[in-house]
Amino acid sequence: MTLPPDLLPLSAFDGNWQNYETELYRIFLEEIAHGGLRFRGLPVRCRRHTEVSGRWASFWHLVQEGPVEDKRLPDLRRCERIRWVPWMIMNGDAHPAIQEWMNARGAEVNWLLWYQEEYLVVLGRRMDCWLLKTAYCTEKSGRIRQLRRERDAWIAAGGGSGP
Repeated sequence: MTLPPDLLPLSAFDGNWQNYETELYRIFLEEIAHGGLRFRGLPVRCRRHTEVSGRWASFWHLVQEGPVEDKRLPDLRRCERIRWVPWMIMNGDAHPAIQEWMNARGAEVNWLLWYQEEYLVVLGRRMDCWLLKTAYCTEKSGRIRQLRRERDAWIAAGGGSGP
């Protein structure tokens, strides 16, 4: 069984946030945005617009948290796990520690990949691709319970064969 990539902590950059963010963005572009990722036969795309500080919108959703777009703050746990995103997308359908299910939020259909109830990747279904919407650590007990209920209900309803 393949393990996720090692964490990339801020301490590896002697606490220098600017150097850390630059490396995170390089990884994002190389391994995610331009990494040729595919999920269930379709390419995975990232939102570029609206760029903030010259960085793609999808990047910020992988390294920041908060409900208000222009007030989001860096989340070191998300940052450390940026390499988990491509790893989970590439291994989701075959790795026993990654659970998958579909949900709907209004007209949006999403596919969720959840690694050991610790880290969640959300892909939005589009006509000819998947859109990487976000990824984050699931550390709050209420959110974990909600995800478990949603996953279990999807399985009980006969889910499991994929979109």
